[in-house]
Amino acid sequence: MSKISPKVGFVSLGCPKALVDSERILTQLRVEGYEIVPSYGAADVVVVNTCGFIDAAVTESLDAIGEALAENGKVIVTGCLGKRAEVIREAHPDVLAITGPQDYASVMSAVHKQVPRKHDPHLDLVPAQGIKLTPKHYAYLKISEGCNHRCTFCIIPSMRGELVSRPIDDVLVEAEKLVKSGVRELLVISQDTSAYGVDVKYAAREWRGKSYRTRMTQLCEGLAELGAWVRLHYVYPYPHVDEVIPLMADGRILPYLDVPFQHASPRVLKLMKRPGAVDKVLARVAAWRRTCPDITIRSTFIVGFPGETQAEFEELLAFLDEAQLDRVGAFAYSPVDGAKANELPDPVDEEIKQERLERFMAKQAAISAGKLQRKIGKTLKALVDHVDGDGAIARTSADAPEIDGVLRIRDGHKLKPGQFVDVRVEAADEHDLIGRIAI
Repeated sequence: MSKISPKVGFVSLGCPKALVDSERILTQLRVEGYEIVPSYGAADVVVVNTCGFIDAAVTESLDAIGEALAENGKVIVTGCLGKRAEVIREAHPDVLAITGPQDYASVMSAVHKQVPRKHDPHLDLVPAQGIKLTPKHYAYLKISEGCNHRCTFCIIPSMRGELVSRPIDDVLVEAEKLVKSGVRELLVISQDTSAYGVDVKYAAREWRGKSYRTRMTQLCEGLAELGAWVRLHYVYPYPHVDEVIPLMADGRILPYLDVPFQHASPRVLKLMKRPGAVDKVLARVAAWRRTCPDITIRSTFIVGFPGETQAEFEELLAFLDEAQLDRVGAFAYSPVDGAKANELPDPVDEEIKQERLERFMAKQAAISAGKLQRKIGKTLKALVDHVDGDGAIARTSADAPEIDGVLRIRDGHKLKPGQFVDVRVEAADEHDLIGRIAI
C-alpha cells in the first residue's frame, strides 16, 4: 500500500445512471484523501461498478471483474449486478465485497477495510462539482433513483427499488455548481423522468429565492435559468410532458425528447405492461411538432418480444413510417434473469429476431437519412466534443452524446472541446452531418 495516500482503481460500466453512481463514489473517495489511478498495477484496490440489465451486460461485468482480479487481485464489486451476488460469487469467489446500486456507504466501508484512509484536507481538495467521468463540458444530472413501473422485460425496480426523487433544490444547486465549473450541457436522467416528484407529492422547495415544486416542468424552468443546454432523457409520455414543449419552442431547454415507446402493437405493449394507446401517441407527437417544429424525438424499441407475431412486427414498421422519429435505437429481445417476460409463451426464434431487427434498423436508417438530407444548407449551433487532425466532432441540439449522430466540422482544427460554434451543413449520411464553420 502507498505510504503517501491509498490508491484506488475504478471501472465503471452500464448506463448514465450507473455513471452518476460512479461519480458520487469517486467524489467521496477523493474527499477522504484517496488517489484515483488509471491502472490495475498502481492500485491498492479496484472498485468495479457493474451493470446487470441484460445478459450481454452481465457477461461484460463478469469479464471486467475477472480482469481486475487477474491484474490486481483485490476487487470490490458494486452496482446493479451486485443485487445478484450469487452470480458474482459463482464466477469470482475471491472478490472482497459485493454491494448493490446506490449503496455508497457500503462501498466506502469495504474500501476503508482494505485500505484505511489517510486524508490531509490541505492537500486533497475536491472541486465543488465533484469528480466527473464525462468530458468537462457536459454532465449527467440524475434526478431520482428507482422506478414504480413493472415492465415485464425489466428488472430495474428489483435492483434499484421504488421511485425516490431528489429534492428539487438539491438538484438545482448541483446543476448550478456544474455550470459554474464549465459544464455547457446538462443531461437530465432517471428511470422515469416524467414521474419526478410523484413520490413526494411534488413538494415545494426554495432555490434562488423562488419556490419550485418537485416536478419535471418546474425543474426544467429552473435549469433553464442557468444558461446551459438542458437535454431530457427517459421521458414517459404522460399528459404533463406537453407542458415542457413550449419551453423548447422558446429556446429555454433543448428541443429534444427521449421517449422510450418500446413497441407499437397494443397487444405487445400490454404484454410488456407498457402504455398501449398508439393512436394517442401519434397524435401527441404531431402536437409536439406543431408547438415546436424543431423538436427532435428519440426513442427505443424492442423487436422479437415473446409472442410478437409477424403482423405485429409489421405494425411496428408502419408506426415508424407514420411517426417519422428523428433518432431511434432498437435491440432484439433478450431474456433477463428474473424478468416476468421470461414466463410468456411463444418465444420468437433467434433467427427471426435478428431478421426483424435488421429490417427495423434499415427502415429507420432511411427515415434518418431523409431527415438529415433536409438539413444540408442550414446553419446549426453545435457543441464541440473532440478535435483532431481531421477537424472537429461536435453535436447539435438533435444529438445526445454517445447514442446519437455527430456533426463533423471539416475546418474545425482550431476549435476547442466545450466551445459552441455555428456550422453550415454541407453533407449528410444516414446518421451524421458534415459541415464547415459558418462565416
